[in-house]
Order: sequence, then structure tokens, then C-alpha cells
Amino acid sequence: MPVPFKIAFVTIGQSPRTDIVPEMMADISLGLPEGSVDVEEFGVLDGMSPDELDAIRASAGEHSFATRMANGAEIVTSTLRTEARLNLLLERVDQQGFDLIVLLCTGTKIEPLKKTLVVEAQRIVDSTVDALAVSARQLGVILPLERQVKDFAERHVFPGSPRLVAASPYAGDDMADRARGLDGCDLVVMHCMGYSKEMLDAVRETVDAPVLLSRRLVAGVVRQMI
Repeated sequence: MPVPFKIAFVTIGQSPRTDIVPEMMADISLGLPEGSVDVEEFGVLDGMSPDELDAIRASAGEHSFATRMANGAEIVTSTLRTEARLNLLLERVDQQGFDLIVLLCTGTKIEPLKKTLVVEAQRIVDSTVDALAVSARQLGVILPLERQVKDFAERHVFPGSPRLVAASPYAGDDMADRARGLDGCDLVVMHCMGYSKEMLDAVRETVDAPVLLSRRLVAGVVRQMI
């Protein structure tokens, strides 16, 4: 029997990411023999005490991430402190014999690993959008947090002047209502791995343009590597 392909999914929140990984794996494993892929999940916030979680929350004015706790609650964390813990976690995962590590965040910057290939969601999504947006008259971007709208251009560079709106995938925001702010855009990207197929459908009902879902772009790349 062939040895299963081993994937480590790494979230900046807490694992397991029951809101992301099963949907991605349905795309990744479609048509593959049963048992072809083994999956393990890791989270930057796993095992942290309430005091430690408070210490990693974003302060006013800080660059931030919106992510998910194991109980489904949203937490807004400091980009700087989260990335420091993420790089330490990735160093440990790099030693565990995985064939591939998949980051479940479209905003992270990481250090290169020594042993394992990494699918960086941000690079996959941003490079795909960049390739398509060159010919777009108006790019629309949906982000999780209003505070991220203000500093988006410092961490992501897209052609033209993208129109940005905020809608949290974790706080119950009305996706269709928020997407109305992108009326007239001819390409839209849902720029967070937390956005689901159901949320994509809600946006597509509102926006008369192609809509890219980050987790689908990443899943497509992972599938090519198995």
C-alpha cells in the first residue's frame, strides 16, 4: 500500500480548524484513493492560558490578525507577537517528517524552513490576484477587520487602488451586506482563509463579478503537489 502523503495544516488560531480543513480536504482529496493523505493540525494559540491569550491580543494601532479559537470565537491578535510564535511553531513542525506544511492565513510572513516545503497562503493568493488584477478596472478586496483596511497596503501590493471592505468570517457579519460596498468592481478576492463556500455564495449573490475564495486557491495548489 502506498505511503500516505502527510500534510500539516498550521493556523494562527487554535486547532482543529473545523471551519476550514474539512472543506479544503474535500477539494484536495477529490478523486484520490482513500487513505492517500494524512492530515495533522497545529495552532499558534494551542495550549495558551487566558493570561497568555490576553498578552497576544492586538493593542490599539497595532497590525493585527483576526483568527478563530477552538470554540469558534473570534480573537484579534498582534501581528508581531503572533508571527514570532508562528515561526517557533513552524520550526518544531519542520522536524516531524511532513511532506508539506500549509499555512492557513493570508497575512503571515515567515522564515524559511530547512526540511519541509511550505504553502504560504499569502503568496499563493496575492500572486494569483496580482496576475488577474493587472487587467481589472477595479479590484475589490474583502478583509476580516476594519482596522486591517487601514494598513492593508503596507503588507499587500496590488495594481491600481483596490476598494477594500471589512467583514469578519467569525463574528457573524452579513457578507452580502458588506459586499455591496464593492458594487462596480470587476474582480473580487475574499482575502482570508476563514471565508467559506457559504460566504462565497453570499458575496456572489451581491457582486456582479468573479469572486476568488482564498482557501480554494490554496487547496488547488496543494492538490497539485500530491
